[in-house]
Amino acid sequence: MSLIFLIALVVALVYGVMVYNSLVNLKMAVAKAWANIDVLLKQRHDELPKLVATCQHYMKYEQDTLEKVIQARSRVSAARESHNLGALGAAENALRSGLGSLFALAESYPELKANEQFLHLQSRISGLENGIADRREFYNESVNINNVGIEQFPAVLLAKLFNFKSFALLKFTADELKDVDIGQRFSL
Repeated sequence: MSLIFLIALVVALVYGVMVYNSLVNLKMAVAKAWANIDVLLKQRHDELPKLVATCQHYMKYEQDTLEKVIQARSRVSAARESHNLGALGAAENALRSGLGSLFALAESYPELKANEQFLHLQSRISGLENGIADRREFYNESVNINNVGIEQFPAVLLAKLFNFKSFALLKFTADELKDVDIGQRFSL
């Protein structure tokens, strides 16, 4: 009888270790997904001053738009560094809107549109935007897998015992879900 009890205890212990390690893997996948977003946000953060400086040379009368991009960049950076997902979403929305306005205004400046550095930066930032969107999707998938994993039985017992937490999804604001009014962008 004691041998059966000992075998059951060892099996339960091994199973508990496997579940715990699985929960750790889920938590680390979320951290990795966030780090991937963070890298792209940092790269874009570093590219934006170059874009603004290039545009300032040509767009002497569009300081308001350039200022909005600079301010939104600062808000994104602050939210990124504090890991405030709510503030990050709002700041990202403002930055994307500012960049859209900036690129639309560039259409009015033929010299700027022909500038090789501007074209390179525009392409680079657009590529980073696409990468950020892809990484947001991966992050949300990692968060979803983690959140489901810590709620399933029997993992929920170990998750509560070892204080595993759920993570918030990166959500779109109502403004981000609306159709883009291209006509409005060109009437700035």
